Amino acid sequence: MEYIIITFRIISILLLALVLTLIAGRRKIGELPVFDLIIFITLGAVIGADIADPEIKHLPTAYAIILLVGIQYFYSIIIIKKRKIGNLVTFEPVVVIENGQFVTANLRKLRYSIDNILMMLREKDVFDISEVEFAVVESTGQISVLKKSQYQPITAKEIKLNTEYKGLSIPLIVEGEIYEENLKKLKLDKNWLINEIRSKDISSVENVFFASINTDGQLYISKGLEHTKDIHNLRH
Repeated sequence: MEYIIITFRIISILLLALVLTLIAGRRKIGELPVFDLIIFITLGAVIGADIADPEIKHLPTAYAIILLVGIQYFYSIIIIKKRKIGNLVTFEPVVVIENGQFVTANLRKLRYSIDNILMMLREKDVFDISEVEFAVVESTGQISVLKKSQYQPITAKEIKLNTEYKGLSIPLIVEGEIYEENLKKLKLDKNWLINEIRSKDISSVENVFFASINTDGQLYISKGLEHTKDIHNLRH
């Protein structure tokens, strides 16, 4: 009987934790802010205790998990809306290399060694420190790198290659609803759009899930797919 209880606890708690984590948001573990990381560590401890000790009551554990995820959710809203509070309870980005030189005071502040920085640079495909102009350790612990100009990829502008302007595509239909305001801005009308749709063998605007027009005047239309083909399914 004890093993059945443990099995039930594992399945129910893990399902609950999975659902709540999906609700809380999609972020890589390596990109979690410090408070979120603390929440996940605490969740692990609570779940582990519940699974390991059948004497612990199950429903209080479920309540604790819901409460922890709820706190994390409201915390994330607060730090977005209240930037001053967010600055106090999160790590700020720190410059560790400036104008090609290590900022030793900031390295001491972070308690990072040169070896730490060199390893993080290698993870960014930088194996020669002389190529780096700026490097910033972000609040997540990741490093952002700006290479010196002579080591950056060549752009079309630098080789004086003329390129056409490429702006944002403008939505014209979203879930069967025409965005007439966008049509007016483009000096187009509803009749033109309907005719374009019919030319694609689509009988009605309601059958269009999404349509947009790019800066070249090309119309993109998607009727939407209920399901993907098995061959195109992405596997975890």
